[in-house]
Amino acid sequence: MDGVVIVKKEAGLSSQAVVNRVKRLYAVDRAGHTGTLDPLAEGVLPVLIGRAVKASEFMLTEDKHYRATLLLGLTTDTEDITGETLTRTDTLPTPAELLAVIPEFVGKIKQIPPMYSALKRGGQKLCDLARRGIEVEREAREIEIYSLTAEHISGGEYTLDVHCSKGTYIRTLCADIGRRLGSGGVMKTLCRTAASGFTLGDALTLGELEAMSEAERGAIVIPTERIFEKFTVVALPPFFSHLARAGQEIYLRKIGRDFPLGTLLRLSDERGFFAVGEVREYEAGAAIKPIRQFRLD
Repeated sequence: MDGVVIVKKEAGLSSQAVVNRVKRLYAVDRAGHTGTLDPLAEGVLPVLIGRAVKASEFMLTEDKHYRATLLLGLTTDTEDITGETLTRTDTLPTPAELLAVIPEFVGKIKQIPPMYSALKRGGQKLCDLARRGIEVEREAREIEIYSLTAEHISGGEYTLDVHCSKGTYIRTLCADIGRRLGSGGVMKTLCRTAASGFTLGDALTLGELEAMSEAERGAIVIPTERIFEKFTVVALPPFFSHLARAGQEIYLRKIGRDFPLGTLLRLSDERGFFAVGEVREYEAGAAIKPIRQFRLD
């Protein structure tokens, strides 16, 4: 069993706990997710099973969509509602003041990753260090917010709709907005509404998956090829597909194709998709080098 299962993660579960339950449901040796959601968060969590785990590096680079609740007037050590309170104020900015600063957070901006994150320093997760009361210096990283809208709920609460690049921390975005307004701010709720081309409409809860029969669960597994649907398909004749499945480069001039260097391609044969290849330069010319194999022959 190979492919993608789109889980609607529920709040209170870790992403790894979701992966472990999917792994057991499908009785596979390998499974993994494509980007951690905090236990507080819910929403789209693509889980790769079987040989599809090799596709994780391609999915991690995709942008994401979130809906979050920003609560102004509070700061915590985790930048979300679950942390220890650091400051609190009843002096809140008006909705107009918040909307006026929102454009400052659109485009390429810098974020300092939070201590309560899965990033590693010296082989240790930052969150593990933070739980021991250790704080280390973190360098600001460039991320991109493609769009950001805010809607007032009541008091100091706002709904944020965010379309952003990989590596964006919505908790930190909330904290930075609160800092800019002078009131402080935390993330109260978070839902990932889309990731890697999949949406909440594609997702099932763990409860729904567990209630299915084995055949029903198998039927909802998305083929691995779907991950690479943006890549051009190169159908190889038997001789060249045999070489490619063995990891050999396929020279473009020999198959009558032409692609720029660095192009990623879907490779297929008479049985369908089997690998992802990249166009590279060799002494004898440009060739497709199979870089990830997704089918055992």
